[in-house]
Amino acid sequence: MTTGYVFHPEYLWHDTGTSAGLLPADPRAGVQPAVHVENPEAKRRVHELIHASGLLGELTVIEPRRATVEELQRVHTDAYIQHVKAQSDLRGGGGDAGDGFSPVGHGSYDIARLAAGGLIELVTAAAQGDITNGYALVRPPGHHATASQGMGFCLFNSIAVAARHAQTELGLARVAVVDWDAHHGNGTQAIFYDDPSVLTISLHQAGCFPPDSGWIHENGTGNGVGYALNVPLPPGSGHAAYLNTMTDVVLPALYCFSPDLILLANGFDAGVFDPLARQMLTAASYREMTRLLVGVADQLCHGRLIAAHEGGYSPFYTPYCALAFLEELAGTATHVTDPFAAVVAGYAAEPLTPRQRNVIYEASELLSRIQMTVPSA
Repeated sequence: MTTGYVFHPEYLWHDTGTSAGLLPADPRAGVQPAVHVENPEAKRRVHELIHASGLLGELTVIEPRRATVEELQRVHTDAYIQHVKAQSDLRGGGGDAGDGFSPVGHGSYDIARLAAGGLIELVTAAAQGDITNGYALVRPPGHHATASQGMGFCLFNSIAVAARHAQTELGLARVAVVDWDAHHGNGTQAIFYDDPSVLTISLHQAGCFPPDSGWIHENGTGNGVGYALNVPLPPGSGHAAYLNTMTDVVLPALYCFSPDLILLANGFDAGVFDPLARQMLTAASYREMTRLLVGVADQLCHGRLIAAHEGGYSPFYTPYCALAFLEELAGTATHVTDPFAAVVAGYAAEPLTPRQRNVIYEASELLSRIQMTVPSA
């Protein structure tokens, strides 16, 4: 098994400005200038820990390239692509991708293309047999971006771009997208909502972001009915809830669908110390979820599991979650252990609650709608 790895310094140069967490700085309104929550620090520290742990030497480094406009147009409207470019060309502060909360710094258009292109290169390497699986530590994130609008810090939907590339150029007809970011993968879902060739599965904190999005009844439309699955877990859900969701919903759905490729929207913001969600996952949780996903990928699609970094905003804890994920993906171990494990040991010990169990059961009831053989459009 060979694990590919994509990273580039330009990913850290995407400039989200001096926002105060989520809001643009506005001293006149009492919003003090600070750093945007989606800043380079957590991702930089992830890369540094991967390097310092010695794991980088065991990975196959894949150089990213910028996605072409034609590749972006497979999932985004031309008007939206041009909007991001125009906002990126602004000097003295840049602009926004569409929802007022997704900064586009000067030059971010090309960096976002590099993020999407990095994921394309990983998928291509897996399809050609150069790697078994892979991880793209990219920025900006993408899973909230719809065809015509950026939102939730996301510019281009790299997962969706890579999925269409896999289908169009690589002959991988059935693509499954698993999204365990703490926030609903609404953009990816919307892009493929009527498409039975792409199964989207999102497990996320209920009612967190976007507002009123990601409910169980959102199950696809037209020919795509049954091919969108959502598990909106209550705030405070931890290890037991997520592991039960994996075994009772995610894995059975993948077995039913039998994909040629699994893409993972790999957000670490369900981690216990994250500022933008209230879930309780630990590094050990991510390790166990990854073990399950790697196992099903080995059985169904020759191990082809390609992950794109999405959320994860705790600069001091996200790196340990990412390292646990990547160790399991690569089938190896380093000398680095989670230094917070003793602190958070009790956080993950809560048994599955009735409320959590009910949500998981309701989602599992929809599995019968997924057909092993994808129907024609």
